[in-house]
Amino acid sequence: MTAEAVTYSLESVLKEIKDSIKSLDRKLETLDKDVTDVKIGLATLTEKVDSMDNRLIKVEGTQSNQIWTLITILSGSLIAVGFWAFFMGNNP
Repeated sequence: MTAEAVTYSLESVLKEIKDSIKSLDRKLETLDKDVTDVKIGLATLTEKVDSMDNRLIKVEGTQSNQIWTLITILSGSLIAVGFWAFFMGNNP
């Protein structure tokens, strides 16, 4: 086996290398922009989730207050019915 000599001009090889490097630089810039966009989107989503958490806490507090109000109203009604039955039920 004999090795065949490959003859390329140094200038053409260097040009191909430079073109490849430029292409990689462009791709890296595009990836950098995409990563920046993703980071901005992530920050926006984090802010929205925090806002939703705050609203959920308010809703849970409101529901708790409504439940206690309902318990108070029902207890008052039962007490009133009990007194009415006790006092009105004994009258001839």
